[in-house]
Amino acid sequence: MTAIDERLVHDTAQRHGVPNTVAAELLAHSRPCVYLLPLEDLSPAQQKTARPAARTGGLPSLPDDADRHQGMEPLILTVDCAALPHGALDIELPTDGHLLFFSKIEYEPENSRVLHVPVGARTTERPVTYDVDGETAQTTVYEPRTLYPVVGLTLHSDWQDAPACRAFLNAADGNEGVLDMFEETVRELAAGGAQFGVCAQLGGFSAPYDMAPDEGDLVLFAQVAGQVVDPDAYTLNLITGTRQDIAARRYTALTYTQQC
Repeated sequence: MTAIDERLVHDTAQRHGVPNTVAAELLAHSRPCVYLLPLEDLSPAQQKTARPAARTGGLPSLPDDADRHQGMEPLILTVDCAALPHGALDIELPTDGHLLFFSKIEYEPENSRVLHVPVGARTTERPVTYDVDGETAQTTVYEPRTLYPVVGLTLHSDWQDAPACRAFLNAADGNEGVLDMFEETVRELAAGGAQFGVCAQLGGFSAPYDMAPDEGDLVLFAQVAGQVVDPDAYTLNLITGTRQDIAARRYTALTYTQQC
C-alpha cells in the first residue's frame, strides 16, 4: 500500500460518516512522505521486516577531497538513499549514496548544509577536532541511533478550510471531532500503525511549530525533530527548496529554518 491510497481514504471516510467530497479534498491536500523512526516506534508487523535507512549523530564519513568548512555544524542525520522506499515521494532524491545533514539543534544554526556522498566514493571518517585559524576546535557529536523508513501521508495545514470540508463542519455540532478522528485514522493507517509524532521526515508537508516554511515554490526537503537526535532538544529543523533545485541536487540553494 502506498501512502496515498484513495480507496483507503474513501473507505475510512465511509466508516466515520464523512462525505466522499470531503475525502476527495483530503486527498487533494495530501502529500506522501517518508518517516525515519527508531525501531520501537514501528508496528510489530513492520518491525519484522524493517531495514535500516538512516542514522542520527555520529561522525561523518566524507570523500577524501571534501572540504570540511571551518565552523562546520555537527552531523545530525545520515540517510542511505538506496534503502529508502522506491518511488514513495513526490520530490526527487538520489537513488543511491548517502545524504548527510549538518546542523545545530540546540541553537539557531549558522552553517547548515546537506551533502550527497555518491556510492563508491572513497571516504574517511572525519575526527572530532578541526582547525579554525590555526586553533583547534571540537564539533558536537550526537549519539548514533538507527532509524527505519515508513511511508506516510501528510496534509496541508489548511485542508479543513476547503469548501466541502467547511460545509461538513458547519452542518452539525460534533462534526469537528468526527473530522479530526477521520484525519487521524487515515494518517495512522497510511503509516501502517507506526508512531510518527516525533521523527525525522523526508518530503511531504511540514509539521511546523510556527509558520510553515514550505509555501509558494518551496517544498519540504526534510525536517528533523531535535528530540530524535538529542532527547533534551525541543527544536525542529526544517529544510526547504524548489522542486527543481532538489531534483538537480543543488543543495547549496536549500533554505534552513529552526523553530522551537
